[in-house]
Amino acid sequence: MNRINLVTVGVEDMSRSLTFYKAIGFETPETSASPPIVFFDNEGSKLELFPLSELQKDIDPDDPPKTSRGNFSGITFACNMKTKAEVDEMMVQVEKAGGKVVKQPQTVFWGGYSGYFMDPDGYYWELAYSDDWQFDDRNMLIIDKE
Repeated sequence: MNRINLVTVGVEDMSRSLTFYKAIGFETPETSASPPIVFFDNEGSKLELFPLSELQKDIDPDDPPKTSRGNFSGITFACNMKTKAEVDEMMVQVEKAGGKVVKQPQTVFWGGYSGYFMDPDGYYWELAYSDDWQFDDRNMLIIDKE
């Protein structure tokens, strides 16, 4: 099981989240303004939006897990960029689309350049760049095993 095909995020307002993710460049063939589920076609994986209440019931219909909004779950999403300028430009685009910048891009302890934003449902995303990174022909980050 050495792959991740889908990452599903439970959203409270499908229309708002769909609009946000489209505005920051995620692509989907979905044309409805508020579909029951959305799949974004990414390079190497898919991002899925699913109503939070339905996701909770899908996990356990008899005793759905409780959400803990306002608490950090310990999970972040990341988009690795090819230049510092791409990080900066995407952060501006995210803010214009309604995302909240929580850490402005800056040089970080591991030598790269990174910042964080929250999407409309409070999920944390990192935008990052490093001079050392390489990408394959599908834009997947190559991580050398040393």
